[in-house]
Amino acid sequence: MKRIGTIDRPHTHDPRNQAPMSVPTNEPVGSATPNVTIIGANDSRQNRTREMQLIPEALARAHMHDRLREADAQRQAVRLVAARRMQRRAERASMRARRALAMAVMH
Repeated sequence: MKRIGTIDRPHTHDPRNQAPMSVPTNEPVGSATPNVTIIGANDSRQNRTREMQLIPEALARAHMHDRLREADAQRQAVRLVAARRMQRRAERASMRARRALAMAVMH
């Protein structure tokens, strides 16, 4: 069985559900009778439902972004602490080497 029409523009005899008519050729351009499409309550309800279904996804994406930023900040802080620790260790080794050199030169 072959049906005429599409999901967006169903073939029906109800004028409210039909596709808007094209402008007749005998009507002047810019006429006061525009093409009218009726947006039913089902369309707006469907849009609201879709938006509401996407809210948790957007929230999850925002939380994930925050967690990633916190993890980056924590990783950077850990690297900074390790770098300072290594710098102090290098300074102590340098002081020991200077002291050893000074002792070797004096004896």
